[in-house]
Amino acid sequence: MRLSRYFLPILRETPKEAEIVSHRLMLRAGLLRQESSGIYAWLPLGKRVLDKVCAVIREEQDRSGAIELLMPTIQSAELWRESGRYDDYGKEMLRIKDRHERDMLYGPTNEEMITEIFRAYVRSYRDLPRNLYHIQWKFRDEVRPRFGVMRSREFLMKDAYSFDIDQDGARHSYNRMFVAYLRTFERLGLRAIPMVADTGPIGGNLSHEFIILADTGESEVFGHEDYLTKTIPSADVDFDDRAGLQSIVDDWTSLYAATSEKHDETAFAEVPEAKRLSARGIEVGHIFYFGTKYSEPMNAVVTGPDGKDVPVHMGSYGIGPSRLVAGIIEASHDDAGIIWPEGIAPFQVGIANLKVGDAATDAACQTIYDGLKKAGVDVLYDDTEERPGAKFATMDLIGLPWQVIVGPKGLAGGTVELKNRKTGEREQLSPESALARLAG
Repeated sequence: MRLSRYFLPILRETPKEAEIVSHRLMLRAGLLRQESSGIYAWLPLGKRVLDKVCAVIREEQDRSGAIELLMPTIQSAELWRESGRYDDYGKEMLRIKDRHERDMLYGPTNEEMITEIFRAYVRSYRDLPRNLYHIQWKFRDEVRPRFGVMRSREFLMKDAYSFDIDQDGARHSYNRMFVAYLRTFERLGLRAIPMVADTGPIGGNLSHEFIILADTGESEVFGHEDYLTKTIPSADVDFDDRAGLQSIVDDWTSLYAATSEKHDETAFAEVPEAKRLSARGIEVGHIFYFGTKYSEPMNAVVTGPDGKDVPVHMGSYGIGPSRLVAGIIEASHDDAGIIWPEGIAPFQVGIANLKVGDAATDAACQTIYDGLKKAGVDVLYDDTEERPGAKFATMDLIGLPWQVIVGPKGLAGGTVELKNRKTGEREQLSPESALARLAG
């Protein structure tokens, strides 16, 4: 993509309303624009990152055996009355009426709707287990939206829902998601610690929040330092191996880890002093097992092996891709701007032409640009008339992993400069070598 043809509205000044690093950088780098309180438009650069985050989430959900569908944002209030949550949910739920005066709502979550879909089609235990997920926009009318997309009113959510014949099967489904989440966050460049958590309005008695550490985290968290170096399950993990998955979950829950709401000073004191971890944390995922909380009142039953109807056991599993983008920035930035992990960067490479109009410089940039595109590398070519200093600042601000800096002085010596955004390391390479390195 040529920057001269792209839509990238960079802000030189930090907006006053931005309270934390991710909010400031997302506005300055042209990822977002606020349209109203807690509601944001995702601009082209931000949309590219959001799509790549969703792609990683999809791959790991599919790998675990979950099946994607897509549910609507608007739901009937009758479903929520069946479950008993319509009046209990509170003012966060946006309640509306259609032209026929029917009660509707903008979905804050989808337990009721997925239960209705399941009960319409599944009749026998032989059709279990099932895990259905979608990636869809949600709305919760926060009392005080803040921190940009970290706590917004409209947000993108991956929510999965498992259905099993009994508690034992449901626990295996829970473990599948537990392991899938460990892999997902690792691939997004994050180290997420699973912590025992409150179930809140979702309900149930088993729940873990996945927390990343960041100075600007919303709350204090406590844990064992060894969580920062534990080995993440590999891509070939067998999700059908019940004992194997349970051993992974047992290992990842064997050490102390708790949010402030669940913190136990006595238990924390048993952690060796040198290993005690106390920091700020950001929730990036939340998983729940809630048994028959929804299936019983909504009559989501299957015929069991003995011929009797039984309510299914359910769980739900959420990751907020829009919130994750902010979380990644909180965990990976410096004074100059964002530092994207390579797998989700909007572009892997940025080319800075330091003298547009110079024949040799233009030709070298074009050759590298064409070569990277042919190799399938996402590349942003700054072919604008901006000053070199402004181009450097933009490249650092938007955080592309690699920068190729091309100017007449370097080309006179047969080289271009290759900069690693994360480490700051710079190399002088021939244009051909730089292309080979990045395209390989």
